[in-house]
Amino acid sequence: MAIATRKRSCDLLPGQLERSQPPKTKPQAKIPPPFPPKMLTSLPLFVQNLIYYLSNQLFNLIGNLLLKEWDKNLLGLTQLPIKLIIDIGANDGQFARKMIPYFPSARIYAFEPLDTPFQKLSRWAKRYAKRVSVFKLALGEMQETIELYSHLYFTPSSSILATTSLCETIYPMVKKQEKVTIRQSTLDQEMQWLGYPFDGDILIKLDVQGYEDRVIRGGKETFRQAKACIVEISLDQLYDKQASFRDIFYLLDDLGYSYAGNLDQVIAKDGHVRYFNAVFINQSPTY
Repeated sequence: MAIATRKRSCDLLPGQLERSQPPKTKPQAKIPPPFPPKMLTSLPLFVQNLIYYLSNQLFNLIGNLLLKEWDKNLLGLTQLPIKLIIDIGANDGQFARKMIPYFPSARIYAFEPLDTPFQKLSRWAKRYAKRVSVFKLALGEMQETIELYSHLYFTPSSSILATTSLCETIYPMVKKQEKVTIRQSTLDQEMQWLGYPFDGDILIKLDVQGYEDRVIRGGKETFRQAKACIVEISLDQLYDKQASFRDIFYLLDDLGYSYAGNLDQVIAKDGHVRYFNAVFINQSPTY
């Protein structure tokens, strides 16, 4: 794998699409929530919302300060003639912002169902109105109204799937949750409505907290026509009924993809890999 060596590594926040490497020193301890839940619920609503906003900013900042940038060639992805990037699980646009300099002429379709990060994503997208389109929508295996667990202290780890006790032990900030009702569609249906002229010059990024297999099954035609995808894959069981590496590998293998390495990987204290962002290349796109 084309992965640079790090001098330091730590447990990162789930959903943070950043770079880390196997530790040569003891990893950083788990990060506690900034306020005890009982203390928080006694505060006025606007103060609670401010705390949620600041905690999200803080945890994102910690991750960005500790981690290096991805390889400048993205394991060869920058050599592909990418014209469209589909960002599934966009949150407030962290990945889309990264891709702007890598693919300066590509359009971006960003999908995010949660209201608060979507508002921030929309404000950023207005700066690139001719290039970036945003959609307040979850993607899955079917069209339906569905509940999502919104993680108030750190929205990137929010999921349609429930967190496990392991996840809540490693990342205590995810315990503060609320269920929200969202609209879900399929990738194939949305791309059909958008009428994008498929020519295979597509990069798909998938970061949906264990829900990856459902998104792929609902977007098989789009995946078949794409050149590559980046998928966050968890080896630890952080979410109930989450997709495994095996599940994702075989789904993508059936669609013509080959595994091409990891852009990053997050290491637990005992040295095992918790999760990583994997690159898959479509050897023969069909369109």
